[in-house]
Amino acid sequence: MTFASPTVVLRDVSVKYEGTTVLGPLDLDISPSERWVVLGPNGSGKTSLIRILSLYRYPTTGTVEVLGETWGATDVRILRRRIGLTSASLRDQFRPDIQGLDIVMTARHAALETWWHEYSDQDRAAALQCLTRVDAAALATRRFHTMSSGEQQRVQLARTLMGDPGLLLLDEPTAGLDLAGREQLVNSLAAVAADLDTPATVLVTHHTDEIPPGFTHGLLLRDGGVMACGPLDQVLTEQSLSECFGLNLRLENRDGRWLSWAAS
Repeated sequence: MTFASPTVVLRDVSVKYEGTTVLGPLDLDISPSERWVVLGPNGSGKTSLIRILSLYRYPTTGTVEVLGETWGATDVRILRRRIGLTSASLRDQFRPDIQGLDIVMTARHAALETWWHEYSDQDRAAALQCLTRVDAAALATRRFHTMSSGEQQRVQLARTLMGDPGLLLLDEPTAGLDLAGREQLVNSLAAVAADLDTPATVLVTHHTDEIPPGFTHGLLLRDGGVMACGPLDQVLTEQSLSECFGLNLRLENRDGRWLSWAAS
């Protein structure tokens, strides 16, 4: 029997700012078929972790291996092309009048504009297919600034699927969405998670009800430290969630969705 190499291997990774540790030390292994959710309150280290995994923040200590490459011994500019990323900071960098199809297509070269590289009809067809996978084909010719927040997030999600990625990083993709927009995106994320062609995925959120069905593993962070890590049904308990957020919480799994609320 053969086993696929891990997509991510972190060993003794930490991030410090002015002597204060904001993440770690952290050991983490993510396999190609796994779907991870990272939960924790503000300031728990979630953003620092995503910046490390996306190869934009070098750790203060430890080693980082992504897609078989060791950071510090490889060209991260090329490696980033194999990482699909969606985040608020990335969204804000897109030109307001850029079309949805072009946003998806630029992921081919980890770029923000199509005029920096040449693209083929095959690239355009692949970008349209990515939009179709998240039920956003109608947004191909729409200007980014004319889309709702939910539509913009679906275009970003489609972008993460472009170019045969080996790792998807979704940093609070439902932030700022209304109820309908959130549920539409969660459904899209569930469909992506269920697709066997989807690579290893890491989703960052504050809320358990934003965890799509099909996610397999969980990481709970608080004050930069690991509260729990492993299979989701073992990690996500009332006790661990209450300790993580510093509040007495109730937790229920209903129809594949995790619901949590403060105990009365």
